[in-house]
Amino acid sequence: MDGTGTTRCSANYVPLSPISFLKRSAIVYRDRVSVVYGDIKFTWRETLQRCTRLASALANLGVSRGDVVAALAPNIPAMYELHFGVPMAGAVLCTLNIRHDSAMVSLLLRHSEAKIIFVDYQFLDIAKGALEILSKTYPKLPTLVIISESGKPSAMTSNMISTSDLEYESLLARGDPDSEIRLPNDEWDPISLNYTSGTTSNPKGVVYSHRGAYLNSLAAALLNDMASMPVYLWTVPMFHCNGWCLTWAVAAQGGTNVCLRTVSAKGIFECIARNHVTHMGGAPTVLNMIINSAAGDRRPLPAKVAVMTGGAPPPPQVLFNMKELGFDVTHSYGLTETYGPGTVCTWKPEWNSLPPDTQAKIKSRQGIHHLGLEELDIKDPATMKSVPADAKTMGEVMFRGNTIMSGYLRDLKATQDAFKGGWFRSGDLGVKHPDGYIELKDRLKDIIISGGENISTIEVESALFSHPAILEAAVVARPDDHWGETPCAFVKLKDGCNASPDEIISFCRSRLPRYMAPRSVVFEDLPKTSTWKTQKFILRQKAKAMGSLSKRSTSKL
Repeated sequence: MDGTGTTRCSANYVPLSPISFLKRSAIVYRDRVSVVYGDIKFTWRETLQRCTRLASALANLGVSRGDVVAALAPNIPAMYELHFGVPMAGAVLCTLNIRHDSAMVSLLLRHSEAKIIFVDYQFLDIAKGALEILSKTYPKLPTLVIISESGKPSAMTSNMISTSDLEYESLLARGDPDSEIRLPNDEWDPISLNYTSGTTSNPKGVVYSHRGAYLNSLAAALLNDMASMPVYLWTVPMFHCNGWCLTWAVAAQGGTNVCLRTVSAKGIFECIARNHVTHMGGAPTVLNMIINSAAGDRRPLPAKVAVMTGGAPPPPQVLFNMKELGFDVTHSYGLTETYGPGTVCTWKPEWNSLPPDTQAKIKSRQGIHHLGLEELDIKDPATMKSVPADAKTMGEVMFRGNTIMSGYLRDLKATQDAFKGGWFRSGDLGVKHPDGYIELKDRLKDIIISGGENISTIEVESALFSHPAILEAAVVARPDDHWGETPCAFVKLKDGCNASPDEIISFCRSRLPRYMAPRSVVFEDLPKTSTWKTQKFILRQKAKAMGSLSKRSTSKL
């Protein structure tokens, strides 16, 4: 009984779940296009039917509540349908990184205890290699379901498919489109399992709940300014934080999902022009790909395209160039543990009168927590006290709220460490501006301490990106016998451009305090994850192997 003297009716409590978005859109937007993939198109009514068939077929395969169903696939219609069909069967969706090798896929299948794995034909050899490794130590292998292009095995993979393998479209045909959908018993039940990148250790399994996914999906739609019926281009991998929860958010608004198997500048411009795309997303690397695309790959934009960027702080120069091309970029920040986007740099009208370069610098901030999150703060990790809002004092970015992970699967210690002090600790360092907006300065593990001074690699990288010849840049610590560490820049130049290390160092020194400028520059392609993040741990290893620039000083006794 509450303070009004009434008792809450049980009929008023229905567990929150993104499943409801699909059910509603199949009514409101039933004949509107839900998914586009080349010449393939489905309506929202057809998508509900296909997802219901999928849920029914999974139940027929023995999938029960809480079972894990894995997927190894790019941004294709089947991957989108799995985001609804699997939870509609009461199961937990585990989307795997398509750049993993067989050994890693085997490790994750074992840890997740996946009962079924859906595999796109392009990655069938990886999956079969993983199952072969798993068979040596694991008694029961997951059932393999192959996703063939257009429902038909390609010539490349037909010889790899045995008669015992299941095929996605054939599996759907066995399902009942009128079967009962299994809603969660409790909104805190898990809906998906997302593995971290595992750059320094084995990946950790991040558990999302139906409640968290529901709230973060609505928040994602709001921070993207998604009105009814958006057209969303899939350049963010659906396997990464369930596409930043936009797999479900687009359904909530009855939008159109434009699927793109391989991300390229030419493919992006063609999809935008052909489908009149209104929204898309991507890491700063994707934005860099767009602004540095060849003239022949570009197409005129039918209208302004809203872009949400995240994954790494976007250099102001990249944001400025995107605006020049007709893209309206919104910066969001988050982690796998925060369901993807956790903050948004909400734009204020009074900033419109500022110079373009100042606007770009403001847009590159991480901003404030979105409406689905309860609290965001910068705290001293030792005392848990908030740092002053002076834009100078650094602390750790911390989160609290309903859109934070339930925990790490089968890793109690890591979960307890992550939530020590009652807040989720991001591992990122940042400052808080007087207006309450936060700005990242570095990862705790990436900050460079040179001669006792803290150097933000983000600030150094921003300076590098303003150089007209530089396409990509990443800065890491290089060990130094005298200074302890010095900044080392790994740089990729634009096609047809030239620059020497001394020129780049001088360029940075004209824009940064001398101690912050790189002391060494290496020209090479930057290693990337499948979510377009630079793999700095590889660069740190290379910088370490380079040794010290300074000679160790000695003194006579």
